[in-house]
Amino acid sequence: MTTTPVSTALLLCGALAREVMAIVRKHDWQADCVCISAQEHMRPQRIAPLVEQKLQELMPQYERVIVVYGDCGTGGELDKVLTRYNIPRIAGPHCYEMYGGKTHDVLMEEQPGTFFLTDFLLRGFDGMVWKGLGLDRFPELRDDYFGNYTRLVYLVQIEDPVMLVKAQQVSQKMGLPLEVRHTGYGELENRLALLMNADGVAPTTISSESHKSRVISPGPFGRHISRARTRDS
Repeated sequence: MTTTPVSTALLLCGALAREVMAIVRKHDWQADCVCISAQEHMRPQRIAPLVEQKLQELMPQYERVIVVYGDCGTGGELDKVLTRYNIPRIAGPHCYEMYGGKTHDVLMEEQPGTFFLTDFLLRGFDGMVWKGLGLDRFPELRDDYFGNYTRLVYLVQIEDPVMLVKAQQVSQKMGLPLEVRHTGYGELENRLALLMNADGVAPTTISSESHKSRVISPGPFGRHISRARTRDS
């Protein structure tokens, strides 16, 4: 039994880790997923330097590296780094647009004061958002942070009744009306498929039941390397 060498690394934001790993397994791509902590969104000026550091580690090890990040508040600094290294990045300014696509654009045109949730952000809302903004200690600041928002839109990747209850709780906590839109993986999957199959090979969709996922060097907040392999590997 032989193992096929992995020639592609996906360097991605930890906020997309679960979804990207699922997409990799679904399409039977031979790729390693290398994640940077999603908490760096609280300090977006750190994202471009961290991505550059990871690129320097990965490029000697892989034939190609694909970056799965939006601009994520870097003000174009991330793309400047990727241009220097001639590394492709998935299209899109942030994960909300990647999941929502045209739906995201319409929602923003309707109400620019829309606060978006994804599965990841909903799961970590209390820690990343509420505590991250200090609202667990100073709840009176809620309206200072969210007073200009007009609604909360939950972009659902995987339907889960427990998550819907959580979204309703967050809605009450923020004092915003809730809307739920099911997007699945949306444009994230479509755009990633275009990059992975840039040689013109059409993506192959197979059941995730025929795969297993192995996690290497687990760490907090999505900081890990994962390898998707078929059962034949």
